[in-house]
Amino acid sequence: MAKSKTVFFCKECGYESSKWMGQCPSCKAWNSFVEAPVAAKKPGASSVKVGLTEIKSVKLRDVSLINDERIKTDIGEFDRVLGGGIVKGSLVLVGGDPGIGKSTLLLQMCAKLSAKDVNVLYVSGEESPKQIKMRAERLGDSTDDISLFCETDLGKIENVIEADKPDVVVIDSIQTIYRDEVDAAPGSISQVREATSSLLRVSKDLGVSIFIVGHVTKEGTVAGPRTLEHMVDTVLYFEGENVASYRILRAAKNRFGSTNEVGVFDMSSEGLTEVTNPSEYMLAGMPENAPGSVIACTIEGSRPILVEVQALVSPTNFNFPKRTANGADFNRVNMIIAVLEKRLGLNLGTCDIYINIAGGLRVNEPALDLAIAAAIISSYRNKESARKIVAFGEIGLTGEVRGIREADARLSEAIKSGVPLAIIPKVNVKVSKKESSVMQVNGVRNIRELMEFI
Repeated sequence: MAKSKTVFFCKECGYESSKWMGQCPSCKAWNSFVEAPVAAKKPGASSVKVGLTEIKSVKLRDVSLINDERIKTDIGEFDRVLGGGIVKGSLVLVGGDPGIGKSTLLLQMCAKLSAKDVNVLYVSGEESPKQIKMRAERLGDSTDDISLFCETDLGKIENVIEADKPDVVVIDSIQTIYRDEVDAAPGSISQVREATSSLLRVSKDLGVSIFIVGHVTKEGTVAGPRTLEHMVDTVLYFEGENVASYRILRAAKNRFGSTNEVGVFDMSSEGLTEVTNPSEYMLAGMPENAPGSVIACTIEGSRPILVEVQALVSPTNFNFPKRTANGADFNRVNMIIAVLEKRLGLNLGTCDIYINIAGGLRVNEPALDLAIAAAIISSYRNKESARKIVAFGEIGLTGEVRGIREADARLSEAIKSGVPLAIIPKVNVKVSKKESSVMQVNGVRNIRELMEFI
């Protein structure tokens, strides 16, 4: 019998050590080492069941690209995040909170692909075929041509993939898959790393596109070693609140496309539906002419999206005022508050300030600064705005308003939603004059000039 031993892995970078250490010598992360048992493989056991390709090097000029390297899923938001479709021979990791809709999205993807005569294999380690059938009928998608295989043994899964030669494989989930030669529980660091490494070889050797579902930790990252994200080609995160209907698909890593693209979905009893106009979705239910409500426009990849920035400024009952930011960068909000106090003389030190990005989208773009400042000033004065306002621009520590990119695209999106007034940086007005015929565009150089419009 193989003699087992215990080693320690760094959760952040995968560094291996024979003893526990407080700080990882590789990535310098503190308290990131976890204990995991490892066993020597059985004599004659192989970590890969499929045949390897011929071992030889090739010249880059001899590598040919054909037009059908990507497989369209016919789910526009999903294809957008992937960079235009599924790349053949790619390994994609899909992470998200339990119940967020990962399995639902992938099952809908499989239904779309099977309708296009794409050979799909759905491997589940958590559900039986009857449970998958019940979920497919609830979604209303035709999934009769999808091959199901409910198994957790990685060796058997590799044999089925080699025998069926599917075009797309879904593994749900990676934490349930195990290799018999590794003496560790399913879901442990050793098993997750071994399973991902084997599936990576399968996808490259056979040209199969594999989607693996990964559970996330309480910090929001995929459970297991951080090397798991380095091994795969694409990392997708499915975000949203279980109590809300919206879902946002975001690419944290993509070797075949942009990592700035997002896909917006609406969760209903019949599954996930695409939100083709996220601006309209994010502004749904926005109050009319309410104090502390300003529209901002952010750029996600190639798409401008309007969001509502809400601010509530009220006198505090404590010695230390409370600051809360939901959907925006907390440190940047504190900086804007300090600039407003210093440059405009607003007495915000005696007030609680709450900032919220309605709709659940998290925005870290500096262009949100001007909208946050306008919302705080509006709520502080408690005066209703005569009409809707869209504001975007970056604020510096001296109170200046700096220019931002793609001002024309942002204004065009605001015009489509019928916003009549825009407050933007002065330096961007010269490239946005063509919009002035349908919208009043005002340029500001600093936050003092902003006060005139709020």
